[in-house]
Amino acid sequence: MILKGIETTRYFARPDPSKAGLLIFGADAMRVALKRAEVIAALIGPDGPAEMRLTRIAGAALRKEPALLLDATKAIGFFPGARVAFVEEATDGLAPVIASALEAWRPGDAQVIVTAGALTAKSALKVLFDKHPQAWSAGLYDDPPSREEIEAALKAAGLGAIDPAALASLNMLGRALDPGDFRQVLEKVALYKWGDSTPLTAVEVEAMAPATIETEVEDVVAAVADGRVAEIGPLMTRLEGQGTQPVTICIRALMHFRVLHAAACDPSGSAMARARVSFRAKEAMERQARVWGAGRLEEALTALIDCDLVLRSSSRAPLMAVMQRTLIRLARMPR
Repeated sequence: MILKGIETTRYFARPDPSKAGLLIFGADAMRVALKRAEVIAALIGPDGPAEMRLTRIAGAALRKEPALLLDATKAIGFFPGARVAFVEEATDGLAPVIASALEAWRPGDAQVIVTAGALTAKSALKVLFDKHPQAWSAGLYDDPPSREEIEAALKAAGLGAIDPAALASLNMLGRALDPGDFRQVLEKVALYKWGDSTPLTAVEVEAMAPATIETEVEDVVAAVADGRVAEIGPLMTRLEGQGTQPVTICIRALMHFRVLHAAACDPSGSAMARARVSFRAKEAMERQARVWGAGRLEEALTALIDCDLVLRSSSRAPLMAVMQRTLIRLARMPR
């Protein structure tokens, strides 16, 4: 059976212990590893590995000794509780071995958790789990974490009180960062707020975001907003050399121009206060909002949203060049 969309997130948080197994696959090894760890922890608890209720089998080892998986599912543990037989880095060549273990599975046996890389629709391993009545398959793709995933991760970290602006900032970071880096940001936020009952704010999230997002990217966004066209090329070249993704730049530009648009529509200054713009940047952004005006800022936001759609599509265009061209076009707009 196949897990899709939001039901995948919910199943990872509360997997069904009565099922025979679960296949988690995807091109992003870090994303797969994080979800696999979440599922196993939900099944056997934090003490499961120490109580020897988790058997870990490498795909290469299973190819040499096919009986390892069946033995692990049928083994009787020394401690009571659910058990897991985990096969990592599985390939289609292991489909017959895993199929035999699933066929022999009975209630009370260890649940079979399998991880794999990117699989095609016709993959033997994927087809096995898709069609098995007592097993699930879950594909993880490059989609950013959903709002529900972020809220669940924050709740798991002990953060219950969250300002809406902080949640919006985390949502933006979730789209810009890879899963491992985003998880580190969440852990840093949780550690920072340990024992603090006040709501998490956008300023605190911004202070704990990775430096590449908070400094170098903001330099190029500020150059665009100020109309400093000549500086955009060198800054983009430096960012590309550092491995910064075009979508990261686009997201930061969207965040910046949304604040400018809100400020242009409400000259009283309350928009800047709601966005919690730092004192250092406030004066420059107020000036930028006056120069651009609400009409041009709406055009800029439309251009950035269109660019973001191209960056996330299957277009074969050079993405960094697409981003740079959009930024240069925006920098010329106020003139």
